[in-house]
Amino acid sequence: MTNPGPWADASSGVPEPRPEYAQAPLPVRQAGAWTRATPPQESLRHRILNLLVVLLLAAVMVMTLVFFAASLGASVFFICGALALIPLLICLLTLYWLDRWEPEPRTALLFAFCWGAGVSVVAALVVGQWVQPFLLAGASLTDPETVGTVLQAPLVEETCKGAGVLLIFLLRRRIFDGPIDGVVYGGIVGAGFAFTENILYFGQAISDAEDLGGTLVKTFIVRGLMSPFAHVMFTAALGAVMGLAARHGGPRLTIVAWFVGLVPAMCLHALWNSSSLISHDFFVVYTVLQMPLFVVYGLGVVLLRYSEARLTRRRLADYVGPGWLATEEVPMLGTSRGRRRAVAWARTFGGTATMKDFIHLATRLAFNRQKLLLRHGSPELTRYEAQLLQQVSGTRAWLLEQQRYFAQHGRQLPNRPGRIPALRRYGRG
Repeated sequence: MTNPGPWADASSGVPEPRPEYAQAPLPVRQAGAWTRATPPQESLRHRILNLLVVLLLAAVMVMTLVFFAASLGASVFFICGALALIPLLICLLTLYWLDRWEPEPRTALLFAFCWGAGVSVVAALVVGQWVQPFLLAGASLTDPETVGTVLQAPLVEETCKGAGVLLIFLLRRRIFDGPIDGVVYGGIVGAGFAFTENILYFGQAISDAEDLGGTLVKTFIVRGLMSPFAHVMFTAALGAVMGLAARHGGPRLTIVAWFVGLVPAMCLHALWNSSSLISHDFFVVYTVLQMPLFVVYGLGVVLLRYSEARLTRRRLADYVGPGWLATEEVPMLGTSRGRRRAVAWARTFGGTATMKDFIHLATRLAFNRQKLLLRHGSPELTRYEAQLLQQVSGTRAWLLEQQRYFAQHGRQLPNRPGRIPALRRYGRG
């Protein structure tokens, strides 16, 4: 790449390719491969189907919330909804940070939230009524409330939430690249579920308590501030298992992993719920059990996040030899500091959006390469690699064209007919 800009020193060194790449030969860049970008064509049918599915789920979510508003009363519902927004924002902002390295399509994220806040809540209520008699029959000497808390809720709720993560994989398996993707999708499903559930808990605190203010504040602190990530953590565990399977194998392995992933999700949920039975002192249980669980979970997610960055650098380094990437582009695309410097440089001539497309496409290319190696040269992934390489090269060419025009004329390029639209617009399953 000519004129690499200010990011050449973004990181020290480029990781060497590993011998395992003999399993999946790298295409060599041919003359003329770095051509001007043309927008990838997305079928109208595919876009309409995506829109209809999201609209359907959004309608279910709205109807669910309207039903609860009618049950609680409009004024109580709005108060509870406003309070439930606070833990929801905490969770979504955290997941947004986690998803920044390789952002998922917005339609898929919206699918996950609507499923969690609507479909999974309705399904859990319906299925729970059917499952409860069987669980009580098998545990006749146990208090029904205990059975509902320790057995019914984990079994039913995690299955209903997990079904949404499985659907996302089946519909968009091409962009379901690894454990971080699974954590993000599972976390957003869990955040949506917790949002609706919190409204119900806050409403119950208002309707059942004599000391209205004290009970509502206590419920809000316990659920909204001290444990906002509970449902996020449960379903994210399932998503992480599915993400690992999606990276190492095909749809069949990932479907099997869905059943396997339900086990840690349900166990975490049951352990969390049963902690209240261990001791009546919530703060003791929170300090001894719940807080350590969350700390371990948080550290694991952060380590996964940094492992994705290392993987990106390692896989992109393989494209230097065949000529698809320049040496200095690997640290620029594979480190947070390099990305910040690159975006800041592109901003000087109006190329911010193009540079972000370049970064996102390169990251998708690296993850696809990893899956290609682990699956020993899948033809489908090989074709996708060729498509991504052309898109990366075209985006680079358009970025340099924007920079040259600005250098010659002192102003931004007046139109951008060749800029590849944001990655989320053509990421598909």
